[in-house]
Amino acid sequence: MADFKYDIVEHLGVLSENTKGWTKELNLISWNGAKPKYDLRDWGPEHEKMGKGITLSNEEFEALKEIISNL
Repeated sequence: MADFKYDIVEHLGVLSENTKGWTKELNLISWNGAKPKYDLRDWGPEHEKMGKGITLSNEEFEALKEIISNL
């Protein structure tokens, strides 16, 4: 597996936490030094491990907000 770097630029919020201390979080993350994107995924305590997640550009995030607001 290739190495990659990430920087949590801004922690936006925690959606939930499980009994093992993992949290589902929304953050702005810069992957490999690129422009930060919205990122939704599970994180282990102290952010030492991460689960699978999704990343969204600003445009995708705005589209998602609009979809949710119309529910």
